[in-house]
Amino acid sequence: MKLLRQKVWFIIFHIAVLIGIVFLFTIIVVIMLNGMKVLSIEFITGFPRKGMTEGGIFPAIIGTLLLAMIAICFALPLGVFAAIYLCEYAENRLLLRIIRGANNALAGTPSVVFGLFGLSVFVKLFGFGVSLLSGGLTLGILILPVIIRATEEAIRAVPHEFRYASYALGATKWQTIRGTVLPVAIPGILTSAILGIGRAAGETAPILFTAATFYTRRLPRSLFDEVMALPVHIYGLMTEGMYPQYHVPIAYGTAFVLLMLVLAINLIAIIIRYHMRRAKRW
Repeated sequence: MKLLRQKVWFIIFHIAVLIGIVFLFTIIVVIMLNGMKVLSIEFITGFPRKGMTEGGIFPAIIGTLLLAMIAICFALPLGVFAAIYLCEYAENRLLLRIIRGANNALAGTPSVVFGLFGLSVFVKLFGFGVSLLSGGLTLGILILPVIIRATEEAIRAVPHEFRYASYALGATKWQTIRGTVLPVAIPGILTSAILGIGRAAGETAPILFTAATFYTRRLPRSLFDEVMALPVHIYGLMTEGMYPQYHVPIAYGTAFVLLMLVLAINLIAIIIRYHMRRAKRW
């Protein structure tokens, strides 16, 4: 009876995984088939023209990359230091539960709430305006809980024997963390950065309020300039475009480029992580 129950559950698990894979490939195929109709070198490297009924999406690509870069540069150090504190220094269990509960709550908060927070704090209170800096910092706060959680898991996965060996050699706690724990945990920390970049590149609501403009024919010249971004570009074309016969194909092409961009970032980071794990194998 137990064996039968186990087989039934395995079948259910396999069906669930298969359904997820089918939906994933269906989305990719639909976007690919529609997006490749407009894909070209000019589409990727050109600037929008004639109310975005012609031209390319180069400013949106650059804007997306810059926003993701600012977000990860802001969130990764904070996330790593927060995870180190939670795993290695924090001793008050009540405080730990409160911090982790708050982090989990932030991880489940809708992204539009982060957008309103960024609008209130970075755009209005700090006076950064609707700009690249405001959007990048907002996205950094958005991905911070994911980075903290993933980095915590990476640090916890380091065997305690490594720490004991370092202490036995006379190293201090910080020297042990810096020279022993973090180098071993780097592949997991890189995983958190991958997750953060992927989410930051695909978010619409936070940058809609804090950074993005629907149309511009120039690249940002400073951190205080508005930028185009691929997710907002798709949203604008599908909701505000007055020439759907032109805008819908461009939206599919933009979605295809965004999908390929995120997959390429993930692939590069996974390759780096794989080689680092081989180099750090114990």
